[in-house]
Amino acid sequence: MDSFSTVIRSASREQHEEVRASTFLSDLLGHKLGVDAFARYTEQLWFVYTALESGAEQLAADPVAGPFVRPELFRMASLEQDLEYLRGPGWRSGISALPATLEYADRITECACTWPAGYVAHHYTRYLGDLSGGQIIRATAEKTWGFPSKGDGVRFYVFEEIPNPAAFKRDYWELLDAVPGDELERQRVVAECKRAYALNNAVFQALGEEFPLSA
Repeated sequence: MDSFSTVIRSASREQHEEVRASTFLSDLLGHKLGVDAFARYTEQLWFVYTALESGAEQLAADPVAGPFVRPELFRMASLEQDLEYLRGPGWRSGISALPATLEYADRITECACTWPAGYVAHHYTRYLGDLSGGQIIRATAEKTWGFPSKGDGVRFYVFEEIPNPAAFKRDYWELLDAVPGDELERQRVVAECKRAYALNNAVFQALGEEFPLSA
């Protein structure tokens, strides 16, 4: 019988590929979009991570979600440094969330308040994704727009407190395997992972409409 972490990874693989194949992300990684598109994406991340990390504090003592609340993962401080670099010191008054981003953030908040295991599903899709595939975005941004290596503009992607990402991910898989709940609850968590990917992909689709490629 496969471990729970294996089931989650297998079940969400198709949605993961859809995200990677999104027009906006493909254009961004293909050096076809300007820095404003990257900054706009960073804005959306701020709203998503505000929901994710605002919920973390209240869940720190929760038996299901609590083990996943790891300060070394927190991204808000880095995101805010990036936005100040990308948008200037008055960035807070100038950024806005796309409707798809608001829907995504609202779902994270709902899970944080009512369903800790559902929050874990969003925690997994976001943090593990940015710890892994996010490094491709960072390298592209540094190369395309000349950002300092692992510095301002891309600090969000630099997990300074995780020197060994591979070992961290192995520990994370073990945490997932230990999530309490019966088979039905685990199926619900897997479904929520798929929903998280769909919500994330909707943000990319909206960004693609805002920044259509002029090939």
